[in-house]
Amino acid sequence: MQHFHVSRSFTVRAVNGVSFWIYPGETYGLVGESGSGKTTIGRSIIRLYNPTGGRVVFEGKDITGKMDNAVREKLRKDMQMIFQDPMASLNPRKKVEEIIGEGLAIHQIGGSRKERQILIGEMLRKVGLSPEHAGRYPHQFSGGQRQRVGIARALIMNPKLIIADECISALDVSIQAQVVNLMKDIQEETHCAYLFIAHDLSMVKYISDRIGVLHLGYMVESGTKEEIFSNPIHPYTKSLLSAIPHPNPEVERRRVAIRYDYASSGLDYSKGTEHLIEGSHTVLGTDEDIRKWIHEK
Repeated sequence: MQHFHVSRSFTVRAVNGVSFWIYPGETYGLVGESGSGKTTIGRSIIRLYNPTGGRVVFEGKDITGKMDNAVREKLRKDMQMIFQDPMASLNPRKKVEEIIGEGLAIHQIGGSRKERQILIGEMLRKVGLSPEHAGRYPHQFSGGQRQRVGIARALIMNPKLIIADECISALDVSIQAQVVNLMKDIQEETHCAYLFIAHDLSMVKYISDRIGVLHLGYMVESGTKEEIFSNPIHPYTKSLLSAIPHPNPEVERRRVAIRYDYASSGLDYSKGTEHLIEGSHTVLGTDEDIRKWIHEK
């Protein structure tokens, strides 16, 4: 739960009772419209925000609330974030070598400076850049290259969990494919877990093992990508999937987007509970809602 107190009389309830888990080596995709709470969840997990309620458990340790030095150091080393804007997230006054190696220096990883330079050069090669790029500044790179620098900065710490906050939304389509394939290759090599936050449902389906659908700060549906894409239950999920354009112009011409309006839907997310449909497929709704949705199938 993540609420923001704007004034004495007004509170923004950004995230409400969202619960999910991520296994080692797995990619969990979070989808939903702008303002649904995706980024807030990522920032709360990595503790850029202090959660208003609930718990964040990382490798068996509760990292909610005040942390001791040992837990804080483990969190900073084993959990990293790739930000949405590859330019705003990189310090323009620092060279790439300093940006990527900052975590190594803080946590005293890699020994001497020369050893750290070798590690940085190897990481630059791994993300598709050259070790010679270490001496350049962020403004000297293209958008795709800057995002690769952001990925290298996250990976250099060899984390257990990477939160990718819409890390491909600002890139060209061809560059998006390169970055996502790079992330999949690195995951196979390092066995790290991803929380992949995005708008692009097709890309989420490609990279994710399980998917959570957010709307107005609530997790309305969660399941494997096969369950979500082949058997959507919640009307909001159906609306999202119906909006995906089809590459075949004949099929696209006949595609009809399903309209979903929460205000007129008659649903109240705050009164709903999570129902297990099958396997890991869960849907938020009242008993009456669930029976109605399944009957419509």
